[in-house]
Amino acid sequence: MDILPIHYPFTFLLITFLVFYHVNPRFRYFCKMSLYKKLWIFISSCLVIIMSAPRGRNVENIKFLRMVFLPLRYIFGIKLVVKGKENLRTKKPFVIVLNHQTSLDIMVAMEILPSRCVPIAKKEILYMGTFGLACWLSGVFFINCKKREDVFSLLQFRVVIFPEGTRNHGGSMLPFKRGAFQGHFHLFLSCFFICTDPYGKITIQILPEVETLDLGPDDVPKLTEQVRDSMLATYQRISAPVLGIGA
Repeated sequence: MDILPIHYPFTFLLITFLVFYHVNPRFRYFCKMSLYKKLWIFISSCLVIIMSAPRGRNVENIKFLRMVFLPLRYIFGIKLVVKGKENLRTKKPFVIVLNHQTSLDIMVAMEILPSRCVPIAKKEILYMGTFGLACWLSGVFFINCKKREDVFSLLQFRVVIFPEGTRNHGGSMLPFKRGAFQGHFHLFLSCFFICTDPYGKITIQILPEVETLDLGPDDVPKLTEQVRDSMLATYQRISAPVLGIGA
């Protein structure tokens, strides 16, 4: 009989949890995000480390990082709509500029990034335990955003960067940091756009290339604003039916 006072509250809490999970999309999303951040990242990072270790640090290992992210789209029930994918059909080095809304952005982008295309990350991520080691083995570039030489070292690669510098949950975009546009003259620069609606549909709009062949250091501010304005206009156009912004 002493077990009953403990058993019944537990049963009540379990039933409450299951009902709430079933009827409340926000609570369901919170539970899935907790699974993603607390458990999945740790387990998947360990798998990437095991698969990548024999080859050491190599951009080819990025395929293992992509592979462990794939099931998450189905766990989260995300519907992916990709527009403008033909804009990525190039053999030239390029920089992909990506707006940053949630921690799921890079997970979704991993599905459509070209081969040997790796993200640029803050150096602090390198020290995030197994996840940092998995990223390092996968060829992710860790840079100190204050050091220009770190940016110039990326000239011969395909990279993806978040120019806002941090996640932005608002209905617009933060000002772009100019590091994404420094030193990439004579390169192809492509732009991603990601918009998530409340029903789990993510739209990725890949904008046409921005040619930078004849640009120099003095053109960086104008180039930065040009790319941001183009992405922001796309953001407002696609988000308007869902978020009630733009026209």
